[in-house]
Amino acid sequence: MERLKSFAVPDGLVMDPLAPTALAVSTEFMERIGSGLTLLRDHGKKVQKFVFKNRRRDILRKSWNSIVNVVLIEAKDLPDGPNNGSSGLYCKFKLGNESHKSKLAIPKKPTWCERFNLYLYDDNNLEVTVWCKGKQKNFMGRCIIDLSNLEKEKTHDFWHDLECGFGSLHLLVTLSGSIRPTDNIPTTQSTPHGVHSDDQYIWYKLSNWSEVGKLLVTVHSAKGLSCLGISGKVDAYCVLELDNCRVQTHTVRGTSEPNWNNTYSFIVNDITSTLDISVYNESLINTMKGETLGKLSIPLLRIENDEMKWYALKDRSKKSSAKGNCPRLLLQMSVIWNPIKATFRVLNPKETKYVQKPAKFNIPLIYSNLKFIKELFNALYITNEHYKRVFEWDNREKSATALVIWLVFWYFFNLWMTPLLLLIPFLHQWISQRYFNKNNSLVPLYHSDEDVSDEELESHKDDKTLKTRIYGLQDLTFTIKNSIDYMVSVFERIKNLTNFTVPYLTYLAISVLILSSVAFYFIPVKYLFMALGIYKFTRKLLNPKRVPNNDLLDFISRVPDNEILKQWRELKVPEPNLSRSGSTRKKEVQEEN
Repeated sequence: MERLKSFAVPDGLVMDPLAPTALAVSTEFMERIGSGLTLLRDHGKKVQKFVFKNRRRDILRKSWNSIVNVVLIEAKDLPDGPNNGSSGLYCKFKLGNESHKSKLAIPKKPTWCERFNLYLYDDNNLEVTVWCKGKQKNFMGRCIIDLSNLEKEKTHDFWHDLECGFGSLHLLVTLSGSIRPTDNIPTTQSTPHGVHSDDQYIWYKLSNWSEVGKLLVTVHSAKGLSCLGISGKVDAYCVLELDNCRVQTHTVRGTSEPNWNNTYSFIVNDITSTLDISVYNESLINTMKGETLGKLSIPLLRIENDEMKWYALKDRSKKSSAKGNCPRLLLQMSVIWNPIKATFRVLNPKETKYVQKPAKFNIPLIYSNLKFIKELFNALYITNEHYKRVFEWDNREKSATALVIWLVFWYFFNLWMTPLLLLIPFLHQWISQRYFNKNNSLVPLYHSDEDVSDEELESHKDDKTLKTRIYGLQDLTFTIKNSIDYMVSVFERIKNLTNFTVPYLTYLAISVLILSSVAFYFIPVKYLFMALGIYKFTRKLLNPKRVPNNDLLDFISRVPDNEILKQWRELKVPEPNLSRSGSTRKKEVQEEN
């Protein structure tokens, strides 16, 4: 091999250290393009580093023992930074040769809520260091977690004290994906799914109030998954999440019908929680895009114990079917729970997820919400009109029946009957779903747009033209705007009634309230409401020409709202304008004085 010869760089030239080969360019040229060229090369190095890291993972994938999922939540009792100009705190995670860095957090109350995935090879010590970023990078402390002491396929929630410093970190650590079968061979390693034999969740055992129950989930297999990769193969794995607990299956490579046969156990803290399952493709493109092969959400209260069932996978929005040949997932689940502890748990605040995607501006959701509000206002208006018509005796049979029901109800009414009245809407829905629902099921079933025929979809699309949507949105906006204006006006009038804007109306309201309290003291409530009903129903008979109205709203309408008060506000009377001669004479007199 020939020895490399060294040459002296001529004056006025410099060596480009980032060039792949030896390159001598002028100093002036490097000063002009140096900054831009450095930025481009730095960006290229980052992309190359990301691709190299994923290729390295693909090569070493068969050697890792588990996937370590770490959620960095928050820190407490950290000392103040060495300088007041610190821009934030961040953490570094190191496991073997792999490292990750968190985002910056506010030093006063550091909260990250960030998730990291690391691969466990031979080194079982996870090192977490805390740094303060300011004019200089300052070390705040560290902690070392021995992963060999943690139980696999389980989320561990703990606070870890910092060494070489003060304070502690709140972390969630999960070791998953430990079962690694041979590629392209369906796995037979599985934990048998049986009925829970735990007696700690019997209704009379109330020892640990934080644990309501236990969930057992067996992920058997999937079929019809979409081949999104360039190679046309699917390397599928599942992620199961229950509140803040998260586990992950191993990856089955090269097939759209993977078999996992893994069983996982979750501690249930809230029986109203939902089990979220996502199927991913372990490829570089899908990792960068964050796409899924399908998603699924199953409420715990809808689980039938030990039932092996196929569940259709949904897309990212969880509203329609995912791509593929009828993608589906075969699951077997069972859940046991203590009803007494679950009852007390629903009266406490619901557990919030630490890692959540940021909310997006969803125009269709806004349109549907506006449409719902419009329908609600229309329903209230129609109800009020029917309510007034009952007192006007337009339909004598209906009005007479309403008067009799009103008198009988208030004659026999007692205060203990109030909770029973609140059961009427539940009873109505139960009867309608029990006897008038074709499916004879209390759980409503939602059908997607696939159940609708193509002709109905085409006619629906023709009706929803752009012009129709614009007019519909305009109608929705005006309806909601007018309703909100009316409600705001009523609340402003009530406020102005209490602050003596119109003293006569305020004193009148005070007198009526005092007389009402005296009447309630001497006369039973039932007789007062019976008298009110007789008064309401007999007004039309006493005055046939009267206009239907609401006495309370009519009284409030006499009180001005804020817009009317602005119109009533008196302005200062301006001084009369003087002529030029008069103004000049006035100035001369002022100067002489």
